[in-house]
Amino acid sequence: MTCYIATALDVSFEAAVARVEATLKDEGFGVLTRIDVRETMKAKLDKDFRPYVILGACNPTFAYEALPLEDKVGTMLPCNVVVQQPFPGKIEVAAVDPVASMQAIDNPRLKEAAQAVREKLARVIASL
Repeated sequence: MTCYIATALDVSFEAAVARVEATLKDEGFGVLTRIDVRETMKAKLDKDFRPYVILGACNPTFAYEALPLEDKVGTMLPCNVVVQQPFPGKIEVAAVDPVASMQAIDNPRLKEAAQAVREKLARVIASL
């Protein structure tokens, strides 16, 4: 089992980020955080890095259901979605597989919720 669900896009980096954010919204996710790794590496280390954005996506309904089931599940939230340009002309999008990340927690109800979130994230990736 991989720890992510991924696809490649044939659009500009900026268009890919916008498309991912819109598609997440269509599936009920909000983007709580947006980390521009390229910008951060330049600002903090004065190093160049490829275009790479980490979107912290959260579906409030599922988060509200999961937190009472396991109070430390917040260490695994939000669901990260990466948009990157590994080399010119190639855009990759990868979302965490919540089923894989929740394997360490022995709670069947939480695993059911993770499966439902995985299905939503898989639809996001597939519809890009």
